Amino acid sequence: MTDMLSYPEVTHIAVPFFIAAILAELLWIVIKRRGGRYETRDALTSLIMGAGNVAASILLGFIAWGFFMVLWALTPLDLGTSLGVVALCFVLDDLRYYWVHRFGHRIRWVWASHVNHHSSQHYNLTTALRQTWTGTFTLMMIVRAPLVLLGFHPAMVLFCGGLNLIYQFWIHTEAIGKMPKWFEAVMNTPSHHRVHHGRNARYLDANYAGVFIIWDRMFGTFVPELEDDKVDYGLVHNLGTFNPLRVAFHEWLGIFRDVRQPGLSLRQRLMYMLAPPGWSHDGSRDTSRAIKHKHLAQNPQDAGTPGF
Repeated sequence: MTDMLSYPEVTHIAVPFFIAAILAELLWIVIKRRGGRYETRDALTSLIMGAGNVAASILLGFIAWGFFMVLWALTPLDLGTSLGVVALCFVLDDLRYYWVHRFGHRIRWVWASHVNHHSSQHYNLTTALRQTWTGTFTLMMIVRAPLVLLGFHPAMVLFCGGLNLIYQFWIHTEAIGKMPKWFEAVMNTPSHHRVHHGRNARYLDANYAGVFIIWDRMFGTFVPELEDDKVDYGLVHNLGTFNPLRVAFHEWLGIFRDVRQPGLSLRQRLMYMLAPPGWSHDGSRDTSRAIKHKHLAQNPQDAGTPGF
């Protein structure tokens, strides 16, 4: 087995492209006076969150890498490093991303790490950089274990994950409308991902794809962007702050407060960690499904339309 295999740090290589694209988008918005909006404090928060994500990866990356290398030592399989194997790894890792992303919206413990990415009320290329500082603590690295056990080298798996993240950068924009129909049918696009960042009842828990939107079509989570339901970005309950520390840790603190409530059973304490965001033992809060049900009760004409 090739234990010393290495690939370039593609996300680091892409940084100049990210910066150039952000400047180009900003220039486009200023000149055309359409295609999105920038707010200085919001964009700065996103950039700080991105820098914190890089720092966290440097400090804690050894945990996931060590876990993967233990699995690599255990598996008898080695698929090699051919271009076809890398392509297959990329596709399967995108399927892995779909499920991790879906778990991130349906399990509060994972949502606590992912929520910061949805905390901006704006949608531009800096939003793509608003990444987690606490991903390691969700233990979602476990979802990558099957890829390593199937014979994909850990370095290859992480390389494909980096390519996945680079792809997702450009879809965080309002400057691009709809792509050609064939592309929209297969690939994740700005239109599809705008839906994912919406707080509208229709758009909650939709379009989890990283690269290939076919996963959402296959698993019943695809919702198209509708012209008559403009996307409202942010969280169901927006934070109202640009403080990066609060953005990064507010949901973890919320879990801690809920779990420490007096008089709860062990099951209820676990549910505050593992149930969907918005779950409460007394029904005083709403999950995304409850929000959709309330919307339909008030707008019965939407029954059977995309998202409901």
